[in-house]
Amino acid sequence: MTESDTVIETYKDRFAEAMMKSAPTPLRLLERGLGCYVWDSDQNQYLDFLGGIAVNSLGHAHPALVDAVSNQVALAAHVSNYFATAPQIELAERLLRLSGAGDDGRVYFGNSGAEAIEAAVKLARRNNQHGRIIALHHGFHGRTMGSLALTAKAALREPFEPMLPGVEHIEATVLAIEAAFAEHQPVAAVVMELIQGEAGVVELDQEFIVRARELTAQHGALLIIDEIQTGAGRTGDWFAFQGAGIVPDAIAVAKGIAGGVPIGALITFGAASDLFTVGQHGSTFGGNPLATAAGNAVLGEIERAGLLENAAFRGGQLKSAILKLQHPLVHEVRGRGLLLGVGLTDDVAHAVAARALDLGLIVNAANDTTIRLAPPLIIGDAEVEIFIDIFARALEEAQ
Repeated sequence: MTESDTVIETYKDRFAEAMMKSAPTPLRLLERGLGCYVWDSDQNQYLDFLGGIAVNSLGHAHPALVDAVSNQVALAAHVSNYFATAPQIELAERLLRLSGAGDDGRVYFGNSGAEAIEAAVKLARRNNQHGRIIALHHGFHGRTMGSLALTAKAALREPFEPMLPGVEHIEATVLAIEAAFAEHQPVAAVVMELIQGEAGVVELDQEFIVRARELTAQHGALLIIDEIQTGAGRTGDWFAFQGAGIVPDAIAVAKGIAGGVPIGALITFGAASDLFTVGQHGSTFGGNPLATAAGNAVLGEIERAGLLENAAFRGGQLKSAILKLQHPLVHEVRGRGLLLGVGLTDDVAHAVAARALDLGLIVNAANDTTIRLAPPLIIGDAEVEIFIDIFARALEEAQ
């Protein structure tokens, strides 16, 4: 056994002994990152085209984020929610501006996407305590009990049943949502992703999205959009709903908002902003100065550097380059901006992802037939070229 093998066994053994058994065996022991690259404990370099699953908007160790966090932690990392801080207020105002919620909108800060969804569930109950919450088959909203109730995947839900009552799952079709609203029991809210990332980067049909907005408005239900994976400019818009031509009642955001510092938020629009009253929801760490300073730095840099436009351009560039390979395993490329799913013709996505990792590229098998891409928004021609070279080799060698 080589020294490298010993290191691998040591960290895997330590991980297995210390971490809860719900955590899978780690693929590598990563030590550092810079830009679009990370390095493991053996100093092997990897092009990161997963970005912490759509988290590392600015890549790794971006000066804007490093400076903001370093400066803020030297001032105050945390204060209780009995007090306000300037970064907290600034980030709330920034999110209201970027989302278009404006003066009538409000922001609730948590620490994760799942917490943002939990806040959304409580908002739905405040809208109609006895109404149903409609979610979609193939959707994923998190693993806490409230967010898991909205998640349709049986394998995730069954070990923890009974779930939160009053949640109903439907197919993402006009017929199904019209039938849901035709039932006697009222609907409190419809919660959905416009691009279902965990399902393989599957976009909802535009006609369904518009009809969902019409029905929720007509029946006094909330339309809540899960923007956890699609927000912070990833799709080429600040938020995916902006490219769909609708205005929701609330959006849940997290992941890329602070570029790797844990944060989540629920942003409300219009009348939905008046549903919570003092004391009805809260979080010890939510909106603390460290996380919100990070959020301001990341969103500010995305805006300053024109990274929305880059996401849109690079997404098109990647789609074209992948399809140009004309590889028999590649069926299609789904998604928008820099949230893409490469649909494969065979159940080899996990083998492709594993081979790509061996070759120095991090991608993700969202399911057996889909490779998910969510690289940093800063990628350029060089990263696209390297990705295509390694990905083509991974496709060839995984057959």
